[in-house]
Amino acid sequence: MELYAGIDLHSTSSYLGIIDREDRRIFKKKLPNEPEVILRALERYKKDLTGVVVESTFNWYWLVDLLMGEGYRVHLANPSAIKKYEGLKHVDDKHDAFWLAHLLRLGILPEGYIYPKEERPVRDLLRKRGHLVKLRTSLILSLQGIISRNCAVKLNVNKIKQVREDHVSPLLTGQEDLELSGRVSKEAIDFLTRKIREIEGIVERKVKVKAPFNHLKTVSGIGKILSITIMLETGSIDRFPTVGDYASYCRKVPCGWTSNGKKKGNGNKKNGNKYLAWAFSEAAELARRYDPYARAYYNRKAAKTQFMVAHAALAHKLARAAYYVMKNCVAFDPQKLFA
Repeated sequence: MELYAGIDLHSTSSYLGIIDREDRRIFKKKLPNEPEVILRALERYKKDLTGVVVESTFNWYWLVDLLMGEGYRVHLANPSAIKKYEGLKHVDDKHDAFWLAHLLRLGILPEGYIYPKEERPVRDLLRKRGHLVKLRTSLILSLQGIISRNCAVKLNVNKIKQVREDHVSPLLTGQEDLELSGRVSKEAIDFLTRKIREIEGIVERKVKVKAPFNHLKTVSGIGKILSITIMLETGSIDRFPTVGDYASYCRKVPCGWTSNGKKKGNGNKKNGNKYLAWAFSEAAELARRYDPYARAYYNRKAAKTQFMVAHAALAHKLARAAYYVMKNCVAFDPQKLFA
C-alpha cells in the first residue's frame, strides 16, 4: 500500500492527514508540536509512506529535521506556489493537510529547498547581522535628521559610525534635550556597530568560501561579508536552471499581471529570498558609489526614469552577473556587463 502524508504546521500544533492511492483518508488528527507524539502517530504507517509533506512555515526546521532523522522522505511545500480551489466554502487545517498529501500523490507538489541542517546556524547568524544593520541605519537616519534640523549640518554617515571618535556631541553641546537625544542615539549606534563587527569576525573565521563562489568578490559592490551572505542564501547554484530563475528568486524581476494589455494586479512581490534581495540592493548602492562602469549605467537609467527604478535595474544586473560568476566559476567583467 502506498500512503501519502501531509502536515499543516502551526506554532503550537499540527494537523496530520494521510491518504492512499485512491485519495481515501486513512488517518486524520490534530497533534501538539511534540516530537514523540508526532512520531508515534506516524510509526504504524512508516513502511507504507511514500513521502511526508511539511508546509514551509516560519518554524519548519525542527519538524523536517526530526522526520528526516527518523528516515522519512520529507518534502517541503512552497505555500506561495500552491493554488487552492477558490470555489471552496470551507477550508481549515484538516483540508490543508489533506490537500498537501493530495498534491504529493499527483506529483504536482511545488517544493521548497531544504537547506542543509549543518549550514543553517551560521546563515541565521548572518541574517541577524542584517537585522542589526537595518536597526543601525534607522538610528543613523534619525540622528542625521536631528542634527540637520537643529544645526543645519549634514553629518556624514561614516563619521556617525566611528566608534573611537564622537562627532555628534560637539554639534549638540549646550542644548540639554538635544544633547541627550544625540548621546543616546550615538551610544545605541556604537553598540550595534560592535555587535555587527563581532558577528562578522565569527562568520569570517567559520565559513570557507566554496569553489563556485570564489569569484563573487570580483563583482562590483560585493565584498567579503556580502559574498558569504550570497553564498549561504543561494545554497547550490545548480538548483537554478536559468539566470531568470535566480533573478526571480532574488526578487529582482518586475511583478505584475496583465491581460490584453491591461494591468490586472501586482503579482507576488514577496515570492523569493528577501535576504538575497537585500544583499544585491546593498551591492548596487556600493557599486554605484565606487565602480565607474556601474555609476555610468546607473546615471543613464536615472536620467530616463526615477532613481529607485535605476537602483533596481542595477541590482538586477548584478544578480544576473553573480549567477554567471557562480555558475561558470569565472571572474566578473564590468565592461561586458555594462557595455
